[in-house]
Amino acid sequence: MERRQPHDDLMGKSHSEPRPTPQLRLKGNVILEGNAGYDEARRVWNGVIDRRPAMIAYCADTRDVVEAVTFARSRTFPVAVRSGGHNVAGLSVCDGGMVIDLSRMKHIDVDPVRRTARAEAGLDLGEFDRATQAHGLATTMGVNSDTGIAGLTLGGGFGKLGRKYGLTCDNLIAAEVVTAEGKILRASATEHSDLFWGLRGGGGNFGIVTAFEYQLHAIGTSLLVASALHPYDQAREAMRFYDEFARNAADEVNVDAALVTLPSGDRFFSISGCYVGSHHDGERALSPIAKFGSPVETRLATVPYLEIQSGGDALFPRGRRYYWKAQFLREVSVGAIDALLDAYARAPNTSSLLVFQHVGGAIARVPVSNSPYANRDAAFDCFPIAIWDDPADDDANMRWARKLWSAVRPYSTGGVYANNLGDEGEDRVRDAYGQNYARLVALKNKYDPTNFFRLNQNIKPTR
Repeated sequence: MERRQPHDDLMGKSHSEPRPTPQLRLKGNVILEGNAGYDEARRVWNGVIDRRPAMIAYCADTRDVVEAVTFARSRTFPVAVRSGGHNVAGLSVCDGGMVIDLSRMKHIDVDPVRRTARAEAGLDLGEFDRATQAHGLATTMGVNSDTGIAGLTLGGGFGKLGRKYGLTCDNLIAAEVVTAEGKILRASATEHSDLFWGLRGGGGNFGIVTAFEYQLHAIGTSLLVASALHPYDQAREAMRFYDEFARNAADEVNVDAALVTLPSGDRFFSISGCYVGSHHDGERALSPIAKFGSPVETRLATVPYLEIQSGGDALFPRGRRYYWKAQFLREVSVGAIDALLDAYARAPNTSSLLVFQHVGGAIARVPVSNSPYANRDAAFDCFPIAIWDDPADDDANMRWARKLWSAVRPYSTGGVYANNLGDEGEDRVRDAYGQNYARLVALKNKYDPTNFFRLNQNIKPTR
C-alpha cells in the first residue's frame, strides 16, 4: 500500500503545538502564506484579483482531492477550486481559506477508434487540443489556449466547433467527481445521472470534477478561415452585414466579431470566421466575409486548428487587468448597433474590446431541459472587455464596461452565459439558468446542502 506523507508545519505552527485533525496528507504539496513561492502561487489570470489564501494544496491525483476536501471540512475553511484560474471574477482563489489546485493533474488518454478522450481536470485547452489533434480529432474547447478545461466544461463551453457539434458540456460523456462529503463518484447518463445533468453547465456547485470523458469529432488538422477589417466609419453597415450573415449561416460556420482599436488609436470592426468541414465547401460559405464592403484587410486561408485555437492568446495574457459584463442577443439590431458604436467610441484605452461570440446552430437544437445551460435560443454573446495595467485606472475601465453593457441591455434576451459572469449577484446567476434554476437548487440540496462549494456562480441550497 502506498504511504502518503503528511505536510509538516501545515499551518506554520511549531512542532510543539498539536497538529490539526485530520492531518493533510498529499502526494502533491502545500504552499502556505509566508512560504517561498506563495505570491506566485496565489496569482490567477486576472491581475485585478489580489487574494491571500491560508494555503494552496497542489493535488497530484483524485485521492489528494479527497484528502484536501476532508481537511477543509474539518477546519471549516472556505474552499476555492482552481484548474486554469481563468475566471474573470477570480473565484478560483480566496482570502484566508484553502485553494484546492488541480493544475498538476494533466493525464489524458485519447481513443482514436471510439473517438473519446479521458482528460484530467488540470489540463488547459492547448494541452487538450494538442493531444486530440495528434489523431485529427477535437471537441468544442474555448478560445484561449491557457483556459482550464474544467471551468470551461462545467459552465457550458463555447468554442469554434460549437455550432457544428454543440457546447463542450454537450460533448461530455462522463465525469469523476469528489463530493463535499469526500466521496468519489462517476457521473454519466447511467450512473448518478442527476449529478451528470448538473455538471453539464451548472458550474462547480456540486463537487470537484477530477476527470472528464469527452466525445471527439474528426475535423482534420486545419480549417478554412476568413476575416475582414472594416474602418470605423463603415462599421454600422458591416455590423448589419455581420448580423444577417451570422444568423443565417450553416452550422459549419462559426463567425465571431469585435470592435477593436489599433495601437495607432484607429478603431475598426473585425469579422473572423471559420468553416468546420471541407475546404472547398468552406470557401463558398465564407467568401461573403471578404467580399462585403470596402475592408482595409481581408484573409481567406487554410490554417492549422491549433493555430486557430491559440489565435487570441496574445490579446489576453496572464497578469493584465480584466473586467467584462456579458449578455445574450437574438440579433444585432439597429438600436443595439447605435448604442454599441456610441459607447465604444469612448473606450478608455486601445486594448478595450467589444466582442460578439456566435452561438446557435447545434447548440440551439438541444432541448433546454437536457442540461442546466438554458440560453439556447441566443444567436450572439455580446460583451465589452476592458483590459488595462495600472490599478489607478480600475474605476475608469470598469465604469466604461458597465455603461456599455447598460446601453445594450434593452436589446438583450436578459440571459447570460455562466462562464462570463463576474461577481454580479444571485439574480444574474438565475438569469444564466432560467427555468432550470429550481432543479439545480434541488440538486444542490442533495449533493451539497451545506454549500461547501460556494466560491463559484453559486446556487444556494434551501436546507
